[in-house]
Amino acid sequence: MGPLASDPVIQSAIANRLTQEVMDQIDVETLVNDALSALGDQDLPPRVTQALSALEQPLTNGIESFVHRAATTVVESDAFETAWVDANRVAHQELVAVMQGDPGKALQIGDQGQLTIQLAGMIDQLKQQLVDSGFGIAANIPAINASFTLVQTTQLVKIQNAYNLLDVVGTWLPWLSLALIAGGVLTAVRRSRALVLAGLALAISMLVLGLGLYFGRTFYLGALTGKVARLDAAEIVFDQIVGFIRISLRTVAVAGLVVAAAAYFGGSSDSARSLRATIGRGFGSARGWAEGRGATTGPVGTWLYAHRAFLRVVIVSLAGLVIVLAAAPTPTLVVTVAVVAALLIALVELLARPSTEADDGGGRPA
Repeated sequence: MGPLASDPVIQSAIANRLTQEVMDQIDVETLVNDALSALGDQDLPPRVTQALSALEQPLTNGIESFVHRAATTVVESDAFETAWVDANRVAHQELVAVMQGDPGKALQIGDQGQLTIQLAGMIDQLKQQLVDSGFGIAANIPAINASFTLVQTTQLVKIQNAYNLLDVVGTWLPWLSLALIAGGVLTAVRRSRALVLAGLALAISMLVLGLGLYFGRTFYLGALTGKVARLDAAEIVFDQIVGFIRISLRTVAVAGLVVAAAAYFGGSSDSARSLRATIGRGFGSARGWAEGRGATTGPVGTWLYAHRAFLRVVIVSLAGLVIVLAAAPTPTLVVTVAVVAALLIALVELLARPSTEADDGGGRPA
């Protein structure tokens, strides 16, 4: 939620909310009316009195515009961003408590499924900003228990009811899925083909989940149409919440495609064998051309040839570890690691050379 503090749409929405709360507490219309009435009691000429009555609405709008400018200054400041991040950090901790049934202070879930964050601290900043700008009456504003709705959906109540179950099984579901995939591949008659299908199925399942997020977003925003003041802010909040989920879906989908491609290339199908043979002949031709000009890998190439299968396993295993141990795997990381691993395997194949009689010390004596 941190990046939302610097989003112009969210800043505008919160500035409007803060302005509304302050204006409600100040009661500007009554304040302006009393001031104009006091001036009207000063035996002013009729034309002046009539002009004063015409100033009521412009003065009210001017004060509201002044408060809104101060609110905008607050939400665009570094202090607001710090307060927003701190508030959301506390809210995240309290969200767990709320899901477990414990009451929260910074974050609350309403009866209609509103997930709200408290704005009291930010309103205090706005009051001080108004006082510093010469609007001393703002010091009389009482403590305001205002909130800003982050999400509004009845699903939050259902999530709260299912939280304990999700907390127990959520940790093990990914590992269970991987175990089932591995079991299916190991028990298959044609393992390479099964691994290709498993990788493609994984990618397709991520695509289905991605479509689910897309349609869920559409239904969510459609349900809020006409019910919230800033639908554009609700859209940005939703995208921010599911942003990491989308990255995860894309990462797993790309990983599935990489696994499927690797399994196909290493499989026993006629097309895969033909492709490997073509590449092998290309490497052989390159080695022959280099050796014909005196460039050879010598004993190193012989050793690489003898251990090339083991080296492939090592390279693939290291590539897998890099992806698994990455703090934040992304599709770019998966593709980069896969390309680097493929290049390393190709380099091993290029440098590896079968031993010859000359390497073994054989041959006929002169």
